[in-house]
Amino acid sequence: MPLSEHEQRLLEQMERALYAEDPKFATALEGSGLRTRTRRAVYASAAGFVVGVGLLMGGLFLHQQWVSVGGFVLMLAGAVFGITAWRRIPRLALVDPRTGAPMRRRRSGSVVDRMEQRWHRRQEQQRGGF
Repeated sequence: MPLSEHEQRLLEQMERALYAEDPKFATALEGSGLRTRTRRAVYASAAGFVVGVGLLMGGLFLHQQWVSVGGFVLMLAGAVFGITAWRRIPRLALVDPRTGAPMRRRRSGSVVDRMEQRWHRRQEQQRGGF
């Protein structure tokens, strides 16, 4: 059963209060599970890509073709692994790591849609205030 708007606001206020009181603890809770492993995989693949570029350039400089080919393969593998891990991040962010249940998105729609919603809310508030 989804939360009502009032309950969602209360939950968001509680989250903000937790971050304000103990940001270290809140960050530790936030970065657990699959998201942390995925983030580490992205960082590792980026490091592999950079090392691959270095080996590619080093092999060209030293006239060692096998080093250049190895660097290219490492660079390609790092890029593919990083892209697949990066694409998994949004899906994992929408799943509660404890229960596996889908979480609600914090922001829905495009920037223009959100601006339009704010505009309509302000107009309604101004009409109600007079």
